[in-house]
Amino acid sequence: MSYILTTQCADDVGLIAKITGLCHQHNLNITRNNEFVDKDAKRFFMRTELTGEPQSNFLPLLREILPADAKVALHNGTKTKVVLLATKEAHCLGGVLLKQFEQALNIEVQAVIANYPILEPLAKGLNVPFHVIPHEGLTRSEHDQQVGDLIASYNPDIIGLAKYMRILSPEFVQRFEGKIINIHHSFLPAFIGAKPYHQAFERGVKIIGATAHFVNNELDEGPIILQDVTPVTHAETAKMMANMGKDVEKTVFCKALQLASEHKLFINGNKTVVFS
Repeated sequence: MSYILTTQCADDVGLIAKITGLCHQHNLNITRNNEFVDKDAKRFFMRTELTGEPQSNFLPLLREILPADAKVALHNGTKTKVVLLATKEAHCLGGVLLKQFEQALNIEVQAVIANYPILEPLAKGLNVPFHVIPHEGLTRSEHDQQVGDLIASYNPDIIGLAKYMRILSPEFVQRFEGKIINIHHSFLPAFIGAKPYHQAFERGVKIIGATAHFVNNELDEGPIILQDVTPVTHAETAKMMANMGKDVEKTVFCKALQLASEHKLFINGNKTVVFS
């Protein structure tokens, strides 16, 4: 059997030796290892790929020899469970669902939840359950409560905001803390509001891009996971730039979900540690 061991804790002397030593005692073979120390925060992060069969007391023993704040987890090869939230735009949702259909992502999309029915044919065409929870006549908190309850019934590992164009309530963010991944264009905070690509076109920008990040209560300012850009010339119209932006958003969103599914992401304050 293959496993991935993830460890994060306060930095200390001999952590790698303690972890690898215990693996050796349990006849676990380390096939790949990545570690990082944030010297400013004095935090230690490690991702270890293992083969073998760990005993039931492996994690309890590991916690005993690590600092008291240690967070350790042992992941097997099962696919990461994902619920996607969407509104009207199809590119990010379609990109993820197509890659799942091609078995190019290590995820299982359990369901799509949207506040409009527009994208239902896309999800159902790829045999993914689709739920509509309209927001009309509901407060933000009431709508988030209904959406959150439906999400909780699936118990996903990750919630992906596939261009879900609603501001989440603090209660919703707290309920699923550390599990929500969002995607947006990288013009923020320069071009805020409607038609950002038109604003960028008027300013003559030379690159456009996208940012995937974990969600917190600061709008579009959560810990960044991944970013990418594509060059723009004077020949591109605002519509062409928007289409280029959609392609970058789709790619970055899919990559972020893949990193999460491979347990390569660690939240480190308002930053992330991302192992390759």
